Amino acid sequence: MPVKKSQVASYKPQVIFITGPTGVGKTAISVKLAKKIKGEIICCDSMQIYKGMDVLTAQPKKEELSNVAHRLFCIKKPTQDFSVAQYRKLALKEIKEIHKKGKIPVFTGGTGLYAQALLDGLFVSPPEDMILRKELQDYAKKYGSKKLHDKLKKIDPVSADNIHTNDLRRIIRAIEIYSLTGKTKSESKLATSGGIFGKFNIFLFCLYYKKRNLLYDKINSRVDEMFMNGVVKEIKQLVKLNLSKTAAQALGIKQIKGFIENRGTLEYAKEELKKDTRRYAKRQLSWFRRDKRFRWIALDGFKGHKAIVAMLVNVIKKT
Repeated sequence: MPVKKSQVASYKPQVIFITGPTGVGKTAISVKLAKKIKGEIICCDSMQIYKGMDVLTAQPKKEELSNVAHRLFCIKKPTQDFSVAQYRKLALKEIKEIHKKGKIPVFTGGTGLYAQALLDGLFVSPPEDMILRKELQDYAKKYGSKKLHDKLKKIDPVSADNIHTNDLRRIIRAIEIYSLTGKTKSESKLATSGGIFGKFNIFLFCLYYKKRNLLYDKINSRVDEMFMNGVVKEIKQLVKLNLSKTAAQALGIKQIKGFIENRGTLEYAKEELKKDTRRYAKRQLSWFRRDKRFRWIALDGFKGHKAIVAMLVNVIKKT
């Protein structure tokens, strides 16, 4: 049947996001989906962009990399800082290149900030105020980062909910934005350039388990596997480097560094990493839950990845 001119004019290329908490199975499902729909995968994880952190960040396996093209994985050294603005610029370029090939970009990862920057654009961020920063740093040094986080919670509870109490750099920046603009970071909607939402036929999927213990079991198993695969050796190499502020935030470095420096047993480091990873997964779910555009896919009722992928393909083809 010939395609009408009106249909051609209204056609929008597809872009797919497979998001969700750490350990839910995003990578394996994305690879199988991309194979089915002639897609290519783009990293949407703030730590998987780094080299030399393969075990720590659960990089895609060689078999997965050989089956489907992967982009923006392992593109930076862990000594290099990497911002959401840099990510957005590179990701937009990848979308364009994949569409030129007649394929579909499939974003995979659990960094909500990256997804939001692509979907909605970036707000104009005020310049740094070094005097204010020094005051806030001194406050945190005296009373602890949690006290400063409590201050942020009163000013901007939305941002506070997405910033860890130990992430002093981001806590200070969020308070700084409010002090300089009179608006919270979460209220700032002045975009430097528009997002892709509305420009493409976008599918936003968030994978999760209704029974939280199923996710926690997977997280615990993943951490056990990381230790069997040499994560301690990997981190011994990483801590010798002058890690960038962003790379140093990788979950596992702090916990395992304690063991390396004889500040705890290996078992203690493992249990701490499991606990902190579960907490991180809860924060990821909270982030995506606030965005009503995401379609939530409960994995509990599916028997294997094949059934999940078949359902995703069916949703994509119907639209």
